[in-house]
Amino acid sequence: MNDVRKLARERMKGFCRVCPVCDGRACAGEVPGMGGLVTGASFRNNVTALAAQRLNMTALHDAREPKTQLSLLGFDMELPVLAAPIGGVSFNMGDSMSEDDYIHAVVSGSRAAGAVGCTGDGVPPFIVDGAEAALRAENGYGIPFVKPWEGKELYDKAERLLAPGCPVLGVDVDAAGLITLRKMGRPVAPMSQKELEDLASFVHDAGRKLMIKGVMTTEAARRAVDAGVDAIVVSNHGGRVLDHCPGTAEVLPAIAEAVRGHIHILVDGGIRTGVDVLKMLALGAEAVLIGRPVSVAAIGGGLEGVKAYFEGIKGQLTQAMLLTGCASLGDINESILYRG
Repeated sequence: MNDVRKLARERMKGFCRVCPVCDGRACAGEVPGMGGLVTGASFRNNVTALAAQRLNMTALHDAREPKTQLSLLGFDMELPVLAAPIGGVSFNMGDSMSEDDYIHAVVSGSRAAGAVGCTGDGVPPFIVDGAEAALRAENGYGIPFVKPWEGKELYDKAERLLAPGCPVLGVDVDAAGLITLRKMGRPVAPMSQKELEDLASFVHDAGRKLMIKGVMTTEAARRAVDAGVDAIVVSNHGGRVLDHCPGTAEVLPAIAEAVRGHIHILVDGGIRTGVDVLKMLALGAEAVLIGRPVSVAAIGGGLEGVKAYFEGIKGQLTQAMLLTGCASLGDINESILYRG
């Protein structure tokens, strides 16, 4: 991974510094690019909120061979991790890799490591073209995300991206206000309850499940449940849509308490290591999405770079479970977090 990161730093020059600690300090305000919006506070809050969580270490237990496997939303996974949906390589990461090659690396590299890759969406048609091709190459093993476009475009893209056989459709409702879309003259708006209900019905009629990304309050989580959504991702869009949001690790516990058992709960934001994955599961998530580090792995190492990154995450998660007494993902709960 050191070689992958070194090459990514060269290839992403001017877009991402591939810092030793990816915390949003060096890239504040660099949107488009890989930074956080305006002051970058939301990006940094994701990282610092997660770093503030500490673990209770113990080696007095019988959990000698922790199991990281998970079945979720139709996927049998070797680890509870997904690659977050990120598109627009040319205007966010540089021109060293095509959109097609990038998303192929993410989707196929994720699957090779036992994770699940998600694909992004955007204004230029080549983003969805690349997503569809990558998903078809893996016979639908991945989750396509679409923006909450108004009217027919949302449903046309949904039908197209579900055609390869994907069991889940994702919608990043937190893309409302995304500056890159505004710059291209195609801003998107928040979704009403009726629009969300109609979309859920459409997806369920197709025999698939609906996931929405961008839930940051208990009220929004309850609305998703009421609309018939199958899964939510607690997310502030990597700090790229609204400055001064709390970190996702701060809001996750209350959201999990409010809707656990009624909807699947995932989270992203500031997750860099297997220890971070463990923390988020302890705070109430069933699985996590990782964004920027996967992009770095893809740009610097292609499919093999993504695979190596996720294999490292699995090793770190296994070690962290071993030293917190968790034999399986089901054993992970708030009791492993240090509360003084």
